[in-house]
Amino acid sequence: MPFFKPLLIVLAAGGAAFVLSGGRADAQGTTLHGTVGPAFNISLVDASGNAVTHLEKGTYTIMVDDKSEEHNFHLQGAGVDQFTPVETVGTFTWTVTFTDANYTFVCDAHPTLMKGAFAVGTATPPTTTTVSKPPLPPPGKLSAAVGPGASISLKKSSGASAKTLKAGKYTVSVRDLSKAQNFHLIGPGVNKSTGVRFTGRATWSVTLRQGTYRFQSDPSKARLHGSVRVS
Repeated sequence: MPFFKPLLIVLAAGGAAFVLSGGRADAQGTTLHGTVGPAFNISLVDASGNAVTHLEKGTYTIMVDDKSEEHNFHLQGAGVDQFTPVETVGTFTWTVTFTDANYTFVCDAHPTLMKGAFAVGTATPPTTTTVSKPPLPPPGKLSAAVGPGASISLKKSSGASAKTLKAGKYTVSVRDLSKAQNFHLIGPGVNKSTGVRFTGRATWSVTLRQGTYRFQSDPSKARLHGSVRVS
């Protein structure tokens, strides 16, 4: 009776070698790519660029591109604990063996913002929780006026003079009723004004930071002026 040897085929694809024996494939030599930074992002993808969510158990090569001195890439789970230094940038290569378990990758400096997870083998894929950011508050409203005579003002939406305000975004509605004056708002990060010969309305979107803001008419700033404290 003739003797047949088991068939063993080695295929090379994309730099990874897969050994097939009797139709079974393992992960020996497969390369994954991790990236962290330069902004607040972290990822782990396969050779095709797809996000890693599930892997077959086996040995993998992990190539990490750490692009930030403020972040790092930390891979951990059953039998694996590999990380890049937080204050170092560069490319790192690890050889790791994954078993039937869940694994995580995080930035140790920002673990709640920069994280990911995946399952290996028969492990149940980890659940992901999406945290919704609370809606931003609407901008505050201010009304400004200059003229028609020797008058200038900046008021809150209640009609009260703006002496103190909270830092944040504001919409300023300006009424310029004088061809001889203008309304000029100056302070940290803000320098807005109407033209001296301009009359009419203008609307500005501004972000007020902590500090003192001054409003004035440039031709008569010695007598037409005011200020508001932002905290």
